[in-house]
Amino acid sequence: MAKQRNKFNVDEELDSPFNISHLKRSFAYINRYKGWLILALFLSICATVIGLLAPMLTQYVVDNIIDNELLSSNEKLTKSIIYCIGYAILVVIMLLFNRSRGIITNRVGQNIISEIRHDLFEHLQQLPFEYYDSRPQGKILVRVVNYVNSVADFLSNGIINIILETFSLLAILTFMLIQSAKLTLIVLAGLPFFMVYVFAIRKAQRRGWQKLSNRQSNLNAYLAESIDGMKVTQSFARERMNYDIYNTLSDAHSKQWMRCVGILHSMFPVSHLFGTFSTVMLYFLGAFVFQDVTVGVLLGMAGYCWRFWQPINTLGRLWNNLQNAVAYLERIFQVIDEPIAIDDLPDAEPLPAIKGQVEFKNVVFEYEENTPILKNMSFIAKPGESIAFVGPTGSGKTTTVNLISRFYDLKSGEVLIDGHDIYHATIASLRSQMGIMLQETFIFSGTIMDNIKYGRLDATDEEAMTAAKAVSADRFIEQFPKGYYTEVDERGASLSAGQRQLISFARTLLADPKILILDEATSAIDTKTEILVQKGLAALLAGRTSFIIAHRLSTIKSCDRIMYLENGEIIESGNHDELIEKKGAYYRLYTSQLSNE
Repeated sequence: MAKQRNKFNVDEELDSPFNISHLKRSFAYINRYKGWLILALFLSICATVIGLLAPMLTQYVVDNIIDNELLSSNEKLTKSIIYCIGYAILVVIMLLFNRSRGIITNRVGQNIISEIRHDLFEHLQQLPFEYYDSRPQGKILVRVVNYVNSVADFLSNGIINIILETFSLLAILTFMLIQSAKLTLIVLAGLPFFMVYVFAIRKAQRRGWQKLSNRQSNLNAYLAESIDGMKVTQSFARERMNYDIYNTLSDAHSKQWMRCVGILHSMFPVSHLFGTFSTVMLYFLGAFVFQDVTVGVLLGMAGYCWRFWQPINTLGRLWNNLQNAVAYLERIFQVIDEPIAIDDLPDAEPLPAIKGQVEFKNVVFEYEENTPILKNMSFIAKPGESIAFVGPTGSGKTTTVNLISRFYDLKSGEVLIDGHDIYHATIASLRSQMGIMLQETFIFSGTIMDNIKYGRLDATDEEAMTAAKAVSADRFIEQFPKGYYTEVDERGASLSAGQRQLISFARTLLADPKILILDEATSAIDTKTEILVQKGLAALLAGRTSFIIAHRLSTIKSCDRIMYLENGEIIESGNHDELIEKKGAYYRLYTSQLSNE
């Protein structure tokens, strides 16, 4: 358990200094909606100006209507009502402007979210296997979901708010100066002290939100793995232990959230304190020191004083959000900038229709530097020939078939198909002519028919049914009430392991490939079903070059050639009878397996 705790407590590094270049790069998304954002800003400015008229109207009504001895009581009441109705109309207009601004910014925000996620998802689909092998799924998801949400809200709303609050601040300052320059200085007296406080806590804010992001990433990673492994968890009665691990991660997230919220909300009481102090000083000095200040001016300045500290407080919060957004943008762009190790070369051309000859020329491959997995491997598979790879775990069988599909790049050597170097062919044209059934079977949510057609969307239902019948999948499919149109759960949870593999088999065969790769394709099929599958495959393999990996040697006895791999080298090669007669490594493996059955 200790190891598992440590694994999911490994935080992402989010301690890099503030880098404005990431924000500038994000403007590519903002520029697409520049017109809408300018309109939203205009509406916001109009609403702000209307809001700022209230203290000025208060000052005017008090000084020129209520305190005007030349007006009768009825005239004062009538004029006051007219001004109130006029301002009420302005308030309604202000609310409409704010509502329209909210609709625009939210729509732009959702579009930005969609576009960033589109770019992320498109790039993720092109990244090599190594990228996913070395990262928990949950930590990838947190970048695509949580980080993008945080960033998009700031890009669509935050930047506008920074401009708007800055404008509000300047507008309020202008209105105050118009009212009274000396009272304005009283309002501004507390500003330097508040700025000192904001800069004093900014590092704690940044570190706090970064740690919160890490806690959330760790929690998501463990949750994703736990859901995927729930059957194993329940099989080993690990529920209590897993709950303890999850509870530890969840508590760490909650505690960090409270720390961040505590720092964030500390700004409001501090700004409120300075605002209150400024208001008290305004009333005191205005009433007892500055004799030329009217009641209306004093009330107006008090209204502006409260409004002055609101944008100050908001700008402090937005500055914190800006730092977080830049940190998240760095992680998002880190994914987008992740090099596509397996990509088309500049001179790559579409691979023409192939016959299926595969040749390895002095192939050397390694996952880690100076640790070769395949050592100078060479062989030729003729069109229509069936090749089986056998050998101990880690001998390079799966690696060999993965190189044919160019899931990895070689360190040296060549892989040729019909004489064409696959590294000078486009990946799409290469893989589209192959049928690949990997060791790990994956069933997508949808109908059984959808899953069979996954690799060939233009296939007819009849063609899909023919492929299913060839691998004996029709027997169990037709037992379902809706047959081929039965909905299956995510990952095919409602199907048995054997049923999932048969559907995957049908999906691969429907693609009608010239090269067929089967990596442990029959490992989850019972012996009786396997016999039926072998009969169906016999006709389908005809005319196709096939590469088969199977631990049950009885399934590969009919292959044209069997290659025994050990430590990344071909130790023996020949058909079943030839290798048995040689009484070498294959013979020992075969007789050992027979004796254990």
